[in-house]
Amino acid sequence: MSEKRDPDAMFAALCSDDAREILVAAHAEPRSAEEFAEHCDVSLPTVYRRVNTLVEQDLLRENVQIDPDGNHYTLYVSNLDSLEFVLEAAGFVASVRLRRDIVDRFGEFWRDLGAHSTRDTSNHP
Repeated sequence: MSEKRDPDAMFAALCSDDAREILVAAHAEPRSAEEFAEHCDVSLPTVYRRVNTLVEQDLLRENVQIDPDGNHYTLYVSNLDSLEFVLEAAGFVASVRLRRDIVDRFGEFWRDLGAHSTRDTSNHP
């Protein structure tokens, strides 16, 4: 299911080559900020700025991992399945289709089911 988004926010999030390269790398496999810095050959502060913007736009998802020693670290994975910009008379419209894992889809299913079952309870005793 596609979601409408603010096209200016999408353009801003993806205007940087670094941001697009990070998103592509995260689509291939989950990576840490340090791995993005090495893979994309950019500084760690730049990676964090780009990652924060992509997370804010829900194009990247943070997954906190705990290693056997109890240390926490974050891996980032792409949420983006597709992004479409359509030019209309009033301007651009942005539609985003996000990748959802099975847990997300199951939760959406139950929310939708609950919304349908509570919507029309007045006809039933």
